[in-house]
Amino acid sequence: MPRELTEKDIAILKKLAPEFCGTDCSGSGHMFRSILPPVSNHFSEDGKDFAHRISRLSDEELQYIADMIVAGEESLGCLPEEDLDSVIGLVKDRLSPHLAKKILNTYAAGESCGFME
Repeated sequence: MPRELTEKDIAILKKLAPEFCGTDCSGSGHMFRSILPPVSNHFSEDGKDFAHRISRLSDEELQYIADMIVAGEESLGCLPEEDLDSVIGLVKDRLSPHLAKKILNTYAAGESCGFME
């Protein structure tokens, strides 16, 4: 079941995309259901910009997002490969290689796919 963004999710989304001003996707009219896909697909200019944006995350925020990915509550399904690589690399460098591998396995298994961003 798609999740609704919590206040914590919205605060992280605003940190990554200060231009974010609502929980609805202007293109589809649906509410955002994840943090990373809107940042990647709606706010970042390119992969380099996305990588810069997610580098602003504190280790605690990154851990929160990583845990949500592994639990299947944060979607990676719509991220371009370059942005997925940035997430995996950041988790590997700042949290743990084991957690980065779990995220990659979750993505490969399709467990993080299917949420509307």
